[in-house]
Amino acid sequence: MTSQAANGPQTVAASRRSKITPAREREFFDAVLEQIRECGYDSVTMEGVAASTRCSKSTLYRQWKTKPQFVAAALRANRRVRFAGIDTGSLADDLRQAARTAADWSGKDTKLLQALGHAVTADQELAEALREALVYPEIAALREILDRGVARGEVAAGNPALEYVPAMMFGVLRVRPVLSGQYADADYLVRFVEATVLPALGLTQDPGRRSRDD
Repeated sequence: MTSQAANGPQTVAASRRSKITPAREREFFDAVLEQIRECGYDSVTMEGVAASTRCSKSTLYRQWKTKPQFVAAALRANRRVRFAGIDTGSLADDLRQAARTAADWSGKDTKLLQALGHAVTADQELAEALREALVYPEIAALREILDRGVARGEVAAGNPALEYVPAMMFGVLRVRPVLSGQYADADYLVRFVEATVLPALGLTQDPGRRSRDD
């Protein structure tokens, strides 16, 4: 018996999986995440995603086995670092820019977080994939922003508020829709940073900045 024959089932499975091109895989991932945003996690099925992307459901099941595995893969493939590259030379301005950047994606990501709320408490792999895609990269980028501010002497290394800046930034994104039925836009987030984050870090707002920004 040849090695190819011995590994026949695995070889066939690998061959089938390899037929999914990166572009087609991206289409599957975009479809499942968009359906979760619009319908909620529980309402989304592998069959529904297959129908919307014009593929057989067996294609999805061969590749990802279960809905949680499929969604986890989609989340990991959607990993972005929106706060990366923010470096104005000023901690206060970096945080303002982070606020504006967060506003650009707050609607889609906050909606996704809300839709996955219960599911991530019940499935550890899904919860970890969500953190890897939407939380950990942004926290790391925020830490870099804060560390540069400390290195420049703008804020003391021992300032207790440093630990809570990520929670403040992510918290306001999640809670704004609950409080007012609206996602946090750039103006709201910048005002939040200036009213809460900067004072907590001991940074004073330039009185003329608001008029210049406007």
